Amino acid sequence: MRSQLPGILEDAENELPAIAREVFASQYERLCNLDRKIGEYDKRIEALAQADADAKRLMALEGVGPITATALIATVGDISTFKNGRQFTAWLGLVPRQWSTGGRSRHGRITKRADVYLRTLLIHGARAVMRYLMNKDDRKSQWVKAVRERRGFNKAAVALAAKHARILWAMLAKRSEYRPA
Repeated sequence: MRSQLPGILEDAENELPAIAREVFASQYERLCNLDRKIGEYDKRIEALAQADADAKRLMALEGVGPITATALIATVGDISTFKNGRQFTAWLGLVPRQWSTGGRSRHGRITKRADVYLRTLLIHGARAVMRYLMNKDDRKSQWVKAVRERRGFNKAAVALAAKHARILWAMLAKRSEYRPA
């Protein structure tokens, strides 16, 4: 739409009513202004992330960019409130819901607790990573491929996001750099 709309608006022979042409031109101008503002905010977030040592360290993990790193730092605050990576992952809602009956423990869908935005960023980052891990043969890639074969793409993406959440917790809590396997 963005590439073809200016041509449609300029074409006088397409029988588009004048009022529609005017409305579409106005909306297209608003869309261009929004794109420009979003670009400016992205640059500001990038500068914020580059200025923060923790955010810079977090961006070393694949699937974590400036938006995810700054959102994580802003949302979590003090990472030491979580005893371990499992607690942090559970707080994000990236662990399976559990219930027991008759001594049998069952696992369901993820709990989806805490910040929806942060969980969404981690899952989308994991989806992006999964696309290029399929062509690799390291340990993490093999694990992702195995989970994807057993459970499907979306559940594998959530599992990878949970793994990334634990790694991010360790990086923040221990002030360590990311060390790929």
